[in-house]
Amino acid sequence: MRVVRAVIWWFDSILGGNDYQRYVQHQRLRHPDTAVPSEREYWRQRHDASERNPQNRCC
Repeated sequence: MRVVRAVIWWFDSILGGNDYQRYVQHQRLRHPDTAVPSEREYWRQRHDASERNPQNRCC
């Protein structure tokens, strides 16, 4: 069971599943006076940014 959880965690990390949580932690620690966007807004902003700057994509 531990191996299954580790594999799920690994895939989730690669696919960005933990990114929003890390972003919220960063915002609260480094920028406590700014509003934290909802998870939906975060992903929308992230995808918009990747469309404007496609250099990090493979295709």
